[in-house]
Amino acid sequence: MPIKNLSNAPVIKVLTLGCPKNVVDSERLMGQLKIAGQNVTLSNRGRADVLIINTCGFIQDAKEESVNTILEAVKAKKSGKIKKLLVMGCLSQRYMNDLEAEIPEVDKFYGVNDLQTILHDLGADERRMLHHERLLTTPSHYAFLKIAEGCDRTCSFCAIPLIRGKNISVPIESLGEEAIQLAGKGVKELILIAQDLTWYGLDIYGKRMLAPLLEKLADIRGLEWIRLHYTYPAGFPMEVLDVMATRPNICHYIDVPFQHINDELLKAMRRNITTEETWKLIENLRNKVPGIAIRTTLMTGFPGETEQHFNELKEFLVQSRFDRVGVFTYSEEEGTRAANLTDNVPMEVKEERAAELMALQQEISLELNHEKVGRTFKTLFERKEGDYYIGRTEFDSPEIDNEVLIPVDGHKLKTGSFYTVRITNADYFDLYGEVCT
Repeated sequence: MPIKNLSNAPVIKVLTLGCPKNVVDSERLMGQLKIAGQNVTLSNRGRADVLIINTCGFIQDAKEESVNTILEAVKAKKSGKIKKLLVMGCLSQRYMNDLEAEIPEVDKFYGVNDLQTILHDLGADERRMLHHERLLTTPSHYAFLKIAEGCDRTCSFCAIPLIRGKNISVPIESLGEEAIQLAGKGVKELILIAQDLTWYGLDIYGKRMLAPLLEKLADIRGLEWIRLHYTYPAGFPMEVLDVMATRPNICHYIDVPFQHINDELLKAMRRNITTEETWKLIENLRNKVPGIAIRTTLMTGFPGETEQHFNELKEFLVQSRFDRVGVFTYSEEEGTRAANLTDNVPMEVKEERAAELMALQQEISLELNHEKVGRTFKTLFERKEGDYYIGRTEFDSPEIDNEVLIPVDGHKLKTGSFYTVRITNADYFDLYGEVCT
């Protein structure tokens, strides 16, 4: 039975680390807890009787952050600040036995698919009829929509399939219902996420269904922006670009992690794409959706990467002129195919190469931003900070991309609302503008 007197109920707090997919998992857990009458708090302040840490285990830095966060929580438990400590998510899934042995102060560890068990242990069994219910932790005007779980790709450096398992798509009807519910809560921007959006539908429909899903979501009243994250380059479904080009509420923005451009390394990475196919995809993206913003991820220091390979990657970056780029250094993940290769690139070289790429991209970003000066853009305003209102265009995803800054003086802008903005100045990471009246 739901707890009626929440003032006397244990306070439950969920701390989320890692990617937006973890954010959705935490929001769903909190939503189910709230439905069951549990006292869930979104505040980072104040007491917490039960702390649940949703961990990340993707790369070494993320694993270290997760472990350090758990150890800090153990200290809080020993000092009496929290009574119960639970750990879930990717790190817990992958290293559960080791973590149980090394950090016995944690009351219980859970895997990535243990939502029902966590709820049961907290006295709040899952309400199947309300499985879309989420307690949003993002600003109320945008939310993530996870369209699939797991991954069927076989990239040699990636441990995600070992952690999350095979791709499992969510039926279109169910996603439509969830999106309608989110729009009803005031969500104006829907960000689609999965390990690979382009694989969506193959397991349950026998064919790629991202384009039909986008058509359905684009019809939902109230959704002004629909954004795509995490699209695998190999076998990219071109019909998605046709939908993007014709439906005005699908952002001209896409996240495609290319990782590298050298054929030898792409083969060793098991990316199932060649140098020639990579360039052809970039050409198609820009021809079918003129002005599209492309975000990508590149990796330095993969086993066997020579100076010549790296020079090819630099030239690729310069020639492609991506709008946004993230760079990672290779780190060995046990159990992956790449772990069987000799990690022969010293860490300092990996880091030097990553820094060199980011310096190149910084100049490209500045040039692209200066090209926006004098143009007008539909801008979603998110917050007021110091002397500025801060927003984003359709070409920028929250927290990771450019922001648009408008001086507070003389304006009264409403958070979560759209305005037309003329760009007056730009730097490496920000655009400055004025609201058109």
